Amino acid sequence: MLSRRTLLSTTLALAAAAPLTVRAEEAPKAIRIGYQKNGILLVAKTRKSLEQHFAPQGIAVEWVEFAFGPPLLEALNTGSIDFGATGDTPPIFAQAAQAELVYAAAQPAAGKGQALVVPKGVAVKSVADVKGLRIGVGKGSSAHNFLVAALQKAGLGWQDITPVYLAPADARAAFAGGSLDAWAIWDPYFAIAELEEGAQVLATSADVEPQNSFFLASKAFASEHPAALRSLVAALGDVGAWAEANKAEVAQLFADETGISLAAEQRSVDRATFRIGPLTEDIAAQQQKIADRFAALGLIPAPIAIRDIVWTGA
Repeated sequence: MLSRRTLLSTTLALAAAAPLTVRAEEAPKAIRIGYQKNGILLVAKTRKSLEQHFAPQGIAVEWVEFAFGPPLLEALNTGSIDFGATGDTPPIFAQAAQAELVYAAAQPAAGKGQALVVPKGVAVKSVADVKGLRIGVGKGSSAHNFLVAALQKAGLGWQDITPVYLAPADARAAFAGGSLDAWAIWDPYFAIAELEEGAQVLATSADVEPQNSFFLASKAFASEHPAALRSLVAALGDVGAWAEANKAEVAQLFADETGISLAAEQRSVDRATFRIGPLTEDIAAQQQKIADRFAALGLIPAPIAIRDIVWTGA
């Protein structure tokens, strides 16, 4: 039989060893990140910031590009990627569809980066004037919410316009070709419309309401690899701090990566912010307001509670 001293020593040794085993089990072989050609993730990818951060831990970083938020979150839900960033609306549509994802961090309202624009020279001078017009917008994108909010603030309803659901690149071509009366869009497409098409701005996100962005993870990844997820968010915080302090370099980096003019990228970067933080009560309340708006309009099938999918391990 074991003596009390031997038993105590064995128990303490096992307890000391247990955390090491848990940490080893938590470490993934790779983190698959969905990104768009803008924002903090593009900065991180181009500068190989995450590869350098995770190399000592033996964790690889894999990148998958998406045109905008909704398809990125579809990939997150199906397990094709582990992590990604979108605007405010895609997570609401995803949660309403019972997608398996969580909010991991927030990027607070980014100033004037979204807008409702019309072609130059038209008689439309305010949001109230768009009644009856064909307006391009990405379905389920952050511009979708921005457009709904802008219409409501101007005393109009969703039924007062004809939405034309298009991905950003397709909407850009349609707007330039005269197939759209107006366009709800984010940077850098907003800046391109201003500089290359001479578009008139009817309202920006600063005129309507805060437009937060979010970093999201699959539920499986957050559950199985919480330490890696915390480390990832912290590393992106460092990337964001660098970007905030070096906007001229960020604009050049974006121009080189996207082929978009430096002037357009500089304009979009100058009116953006790159701060990352937790999903505070205020940000969660703003996100809940959007979810309630979409439920009331029947744009999602039923009400949802944002806090149900806020990651508590942040």
